[in-house]
Amino acid sequence: MQVLLIDDERAIRRALREILEFEACSVDEAENGAQALAQIKTKTYDLIFSDIKMPQMDGLELLDQILALGIETPVIMISGHGTVETAVGAIKKGAFDFIEKPLDLNRILVLLRQVKDRNLLVQETKQLKQVVKKIKGSAIIGASPEIEAIKTMIEKVAPSDARVLITGGNGSGKELVARSLHELSNRSKMPFIEVNCAAIPTELIESELFGHEKGAFTSAVKDRKGKFELASGGTLFLDEIGDMSLSAQAKVLRALQENVIQRVGGEKDLKVDCRVLAATNKDLREEIKAGRFREDLYHRLAVILIHVPALNERRSDIPMLAEHFIQLVCTDHGIAPKTIEPAALAALQALNWTGNIRELRNIIERLIILSDQCISAADVQRYANPSN
Repeated sequence: MQVLLIDDERAIRRALREILEFEACSVDEAENGAQALAQIKTKTYDLIFSDIKMPQMDGLELLDQILALGIETPVIMISGHGTVETAVGAIKKGAFDFIEKPLDLNRILVLLRQVKDRNLLVQETKQLKQVVKKIKGSAIIGASPEIEAIKTMIEKVAPSDARVLITGGNGSGKELVARSLHELSNRSKMPFIEVNCAAIPTELIESELFGHEKGAFTSAVKDRKGKFELASGGTLFLDEIGDMSLSAQAKVLRALQENVIQRVGGEKDLKVDCRVLAATNKDLREEIKAGRFREDLYHRLAVILIHVPALNERRSDIPMLAEHFIQLVCTDHGIAPKTIEPAALAALQALNWTGNIRELRNIIERLIILSDQCISAADVQRYANPSN
């Protein structure tokens, strides 16, 4: 365990060093808070012992600096003039514990064990969070090379705040990619706000995105926050952004460039802090040529490009997807899970999936409702294309 001792009394440092080195700790020393802070910025410690009363920078000031840097190393405060008020004050500030001079050997040994247990728990918690994040990110079903490439890309990109443009056909799973990027990001505890730009009338899209002030238009009876504000600290997902009006595109561009927005009917600039992900089923390059999409906005959004392939391009994933949807649909309908014959899976793989994953899910639900306990190839032929 790496330990830093901070005390302006050499005798105290020497006595504490002997105890710690006997317990197999590696020990560094500092005479005051300023010197210690410089060491803390360049080296990672598992534990810090700090005297409260020191020249240049006392222990409580040093504690404030450590916390401000986001360093999680436990700090044990030492004082030769200990009082209950001093101890409570130090712990309220964020100290791990407080001990008085003259130092008690048994107390120090107990604290060492507590710190070791605490550090081990912190490390295990961090590892568990990483596992949970990977589990969340694994919601994308499939093992085809195309899907494995997307999963790898998501793992690389998610921890950053880089903007991502997700392309692919309707029902191919673009929203799932966006959600995986959010869930694996450092913003995962904050909101994930989705806006379907194609579903909102052109005259309302700006109010939806940026909010409005009371009286901005006839039905604006009170101030209303927009999606950019609601997504503050989290992720804003602009789905089907290719359908957004040019006027709204101009305001989105400003929001991305300056991290500020203005509500409809307002004049005040509002700071926003959200990661923007966008998706489209259109070829935005062609939309730019046709004058329907701003090229400067495209380049702001397309820092990272992720293309989600059509289901017809990854038919090898259909058995895995089918089993997943069978479990899901049966659970939703409250019935015992059904099975599916290998021949039925092969029949599903032979179909033309113009509606992609969404169409597959709908057909699986139809098969669950209309088929017997085991879904057969004949069921697929009978129910997959009821219009035939």
